[in-house]
Amino acid sequence: MPEAVIVAARRTPIGRAVKGSLAEVRPDDMVADVIGATIAQIGLTGDQIDDVIVGCGLPGGEQGFNIARVATLLLGWNSTPGTTVNRFCASSLQAIRMAVHAVRSGEGDCFVAAGVETVSRYAHGSADAFRPATDNPRFAPAKARTAALKSAGSTWTPDTDGLPDAYIDMGDTAENVADLCGVSRRTMDEFAVQSHTRALAARDTGFWADEIVPVTTPSGVVVDTDDGPRPDTSLEKLAALPTRFRENGRVTAGNACPLNDGAAAVVVMSAERAAALGLTPLARVVASAVSALNPEIMGLGPVDACRRAMKSAGLKAADIDLLEINEAFAAQVIPSAEQLDIGWDRLNVNGGAIALGHPFGMTGARIMTTLVHSLQQHDKTFGMESMCVGGGQGMAMIVERLS
Repeated sequence: MPEAVIVAARRTPIGRAVKGSLAEVRPDDMVADVIGATIAQIGLTGDQIDDVIVGCGLPGGEQGFNIARVATLLLGWNSTPGTTVNRFCASSLQAIRMAVHAVRSGEGDCFVAAGVETVSRYAHGSADAFRPATDNPRFAPAKARTAALKSAGSTWTPDTDGLPDAYIDMGDTAENVADLCGVSRRTMDEFAVQSHTRALAARDTGFWADEIVPVTTPSGVVVDTDDGPRPDTSLEKLAALPTRFRENGRVTAGNACPLNDGAAAVVVMSAERAAALGLTPLARVVASAVSALNPEIMGLGPVDACRRAMKSAGLKAADIDLLEINEAFAAQVIPSAEQLDIGWDRLNVNGGAIALGHPFGMTGARIMTTLVHSLQQHDKTFGMESMCVGGGQGMAMIVERLS
């Protein structure tokens, strides 16, 4: 079976939605540009790519019409196919996984797996963009339970008799996990401060510059840094923020990810093709896994997904040198890492989405980009990426550094 390796990984800066630096950039332009820059870095051309697979969390509007194929056309690659995939927050990790499977099955030997999301460009970032226009009435009892829980402030427990709340707000899932796992507001805020501190340190040492492809906006402004990391973040300031989802809750704008814009691209090849082209792989893909759980506690999705990936790889938690869990909410990252027996010293060592941001479709490819470069930075071997997924899923992938 051919070995699947990652030979290049780049990303755009991450902008804050609506009011940020990338708000006027179209998603199709953004993902096309980052794909073009990523393959140019290793001397490839479009006719050498078997397929372009793009993850997108909400593929509609400017992100619709199969944005992957639109991107290949914008790059002038008329003969290069493209497909768009959706696993919400794990969409571009799914894209990487599909590329890996295609290489291993012998159906191709060079793929681009990318991801994009520009919340600025659909529904102006309103809440209506994140749920169906009409909720299925069969979920009405579950929605009523969530509403009662919010007003009563009681601890979440699973309802084994009815359907779970498929349309639950992500912030409510984080509150449920915080209740269920006993995560304190102070611990969540401490984790948020750490995310900003680490992201700023990575910026100051030039770590982010090595993986970022600058974006030129229609106004001619060159954007080459992330909008999100805040040097003025402190425990005192975070403690003063109001909760957002429950009156006596713990989730705030400070210990959760913001809404964002961005794109990333990862080139997946067979090891044989990489050798023939004289390319030194960054990493080989060891294993991947998906899992599912009650959507009302979707934040714990990384736990089972990571365990499945490690079992497939024949590895234990002690073998994982660096772990990247997407920081949708501190409330869910903290207990997920704890249940996996991985401490904060190995977790998101250059910061995460609380500081950087979480453009849904971009995140899987962005985290992989950061992970392979972090393994180089710290001279480590095995890295694992994971995230929770809206709707009650988890996904994980393990890589081994090769250079």
